Amino acid sequence: MRLFRKVGNTLHILSFPGEDVEKGGYLLIEDMKAKKAMIAQVIDIQFANVPGVMEELLRSPDVEDQVQGDDVDPFGIMSQILYIQDARLLVCKIYGTIVNNGFFSDNNWLPSRTDSKIRKLSTESLMKLAGITKGLPIDLGETQDAAPMIIDACELDGRLNIITGKKGTGKSHLSKILVLGLIEHGATVVILDLNGEYTNLGLAADGTKNKHHEKIRVLTPAQNFKVTLYKTNLYVVMRLLTNALNLPGASAREFRSIWKFLEQNGTLTLHELGGAIKRWKCNQHVRDAMQSRYYAILHSGFFTDNMAEALDFEAVLTETDKKGGGAIVINLKDMAPSDRKMVVEYVLAKLQEILSQWKLRAVFLFAEEAHLYLRETYWDDIVTRMRHFGLFTTFITNQPNTIHENIYRQADNIFLLNFVNEHDLQAISRAARADAETAISIVRDLPPHYCLVLGQVVKDFPIVVKIRPLNIKTMGQTRYFFLKEREKR
Repeated sequence: MRLFRKVGNTLHILSFPGEDVEKGGYLLIEDMKAKKAMIAQVIDIQFANVPGVMEELLRSPDVEDQVQGDDVDPFGIMSQILYIQDARLLVCKIYGTIVNNGFFSDNNWLPSRTDSKIRKLSTESLMKLAGITKGLPIDLGETQDAAPMIIDACELDGRLNIITGKKGTGKSHLSKILVLGLIEHGATVVILDLNGEYTNLGLAADGTKNKHHEKIRVLTPAQNFKVTLYKTNLYVVMRLLTNALNLPGASAREFRSIWKFLEQNGTLTLHELGGAIKRWKCNQHVRDAMQSRYYAILHSGFFTDNMAEALDFEAVLTETDKKGGGAIVINLKDMAPSDRKMVVEYVLAKLQEILSQWKLRAVFLFAEEAHLYLRETYWDDIVTRMRHFGLFTTFITNQPNTIHENIYRQADNIFLLNFVNEHDLQAISRAARADAETAISIVRDLPPHYCLVLGQVVKDFPIVVKIRPLNIKTMGQTRYFFLKEREKR
């Protein structure tokens, strides 16, 4: 390999046949005289644009049309021409400089063309240079050069993470690896499971209990997850009414008065609330608005007056934390959109209430397709304010344009799977942790279950990872009609 040119933080390197280089791999450009070395990542591989190559290709006969016989080439010119025709141009992004075995994010110097040696840099060596630690290890899989890719769970602590990729590339699979890795190290994880994909985290592929079984608890609203008004704070209910059910301000003020009246009299139940709304002296439109929201709450099945079937969500969280962590899966599958929003509002409000009172150290929240149940103003709320309470969020989505640009810019870690749609590629290029050209070029060519990892977990060195398989009972996979025909292929 030979250094060709440098433009800004982009290097162009000539590569010749026999030099095996992959997109996403790293190169080390060592300047022997300057005693420095530059680290660069290959983001694209092109044919070298050598003058006269097109004319030579046009003159050359097609492989299938070659005339039988022996070629006479006493000077070996043809082999040199073929060698030049197969030369490649590597487009690389510079990530820093090594001086005296120390790494510096400096790309202001220019290596020598004549005195520089270029070689592949193994991912293992790169991780050592970058200082990527494995204090609390989570095994993601392996890199392009078959090195184990292990990240530190501490780099997910206090961070905002995004997992995004098109349908069928393995987003949920990757998020399950992160969830199981976190609970192995004693973290408390709450999962907003839109499609019921996490309900079998505690089961192996053959249906038997795995080592995580005792740490996984699945809560299905209106079934084993019901709550009472008595155990629900007014603040939580008002958030539910105004954010999920769009209760107008005037009606909200009257509802607050009714709530306080029932609370003072010790009759705060669903039944008494419905009767109080009917009897309350107020404008008819206000009463109608309150009654319609009351019936929405009643018919959701999430609230109950039966203390025996009610669940204390706060107690579940604190018990999970005391037992050394675990995952609480909120199964939102098959729920009506309005009911789903109510449950999410309740869960988020209770989390904020519990964390603000220091009843829990912190909670890791995994939100699948959050744009379907979180109002827009919640994006900033979760990312900024709730992070201070100890709620650390991972968004999982196949629609990157639904995530606001300021969320990408604040994200600490981004896990990018394959995208080919130009609009999606433009959306992910806004990530502050990645050079836009790098992200777009590498992500476009990723196979399924390969991921480009960006951010704190890799010290801002983009690394391509093949996600490892999991021995858990799969949920959320595509169901096929022509299954037998597919198996024959």
